[in-house]
Amino acid sequence: MPLIAPFRGILPALQVPYLEDFSIDEPELRRFVGWLASHPGIGGLVTNGHTGEVFALRAEERAEVTRIVADEMAGRLPVVSGICCESIDEAVEHSLQAKAAGAQGLLVMPPHYWLRFGMKPEHVIEHFTEIGKAVQINLIVHIYPAWTRAGYSSELLAELARLPWVTTFKIGTREMSQYDRDIRAIRAAAPEKTILTCHDEYLLPTMVQGVDGALVGFASFIPELITALYAAVGEGDLHKAQAIQARIYGLKAVVYAAGEPSGEAHARMKTAMVMAGRFKSDRTRPPIRPPQGEFRERIRAAVEAAQLEPLAAAVER
Repeated sequence: MPLIAPFRGILPALQVPYLEDFSIDEPELRRFVGWLASHPGIGGLVTNGHTGEVFALRAEERAEVTRIVADEMAGRLPVVSGICCESIDEAVEHSLQAKAAGAQGLLVMPPHYWLRFGMKPEHVIEHFTEIGKAVQINLIVHIYPAWTRAGYSSELLAELARLPWVTTFKIGTREMSQYDRDIRAIRAAAPEKTILTCHDEYLLPTMVQGVDGALVGFASFIPELITALYAAVGEGDLHKAQAIQARIYGLKAVVYAAGEPSGEAHARMKTAMVMAGRFKSDRTRPPIRPPQGEFRERIRAAVEAAQLEPLAAAVER
């Protein structure tokens, strides 16, 4: 499979619907991704991200989710699979499985032992090089927050941008001064590569930095608002963008609270999606569980205030 154009637009990181036994609900997943794909401005769909509970899925389940989504899309939109592995050999194995399942791109996360022990720049270059040589499809660099030991320097991002398989960067720096430096470093090294924000919890400030879109789990919940926000930014209509961001804010406040994306935040988002009529069930795999009590009622109030159109109505329209 040859490289395709770098990814642009809004790429939702998909939630995964489960049956009562926590197996994948294939009919619901197909229905859901068909609805997402119907929104103008969606540039691709991402399986096996943090929003998709990648840590809770076995290797064969990750490939199965990608197969279902790619089959349902049938070429209408590119499908990207997250790669979350500790060793190069395992990452190559998962990458080949994703490609065989129909993925046209890979979202490569840092090995999580780097979060504890850190890494050298040459380790990162080798990790991406070996995956790229083995699989020969588009790679998206998943950039973790600057405060982690798996954060990449601007200089390292410039090196990654020069690799032929790396076509796109998902920037989650969460430190705005470095975010600016990172964008400049990538643009200077390889201006043809694309940059996507993944700051679900503050989209507008990161979109106005001149990026090429967003890869966010939040877009699997409110694709119509996030695509409209990005379109308004692209049109230079700041007042319209601010109005859309104000509408997003209430939902953002109950999903992400005052923090960054997390397993609990993704569970809260799944509950909000059910309350909005966009998902059948808010089951999450243990130990993460759906919110209860007062927080659940806060989510319900925010969803009612947002007046979102249910998925079924949107599909039938």
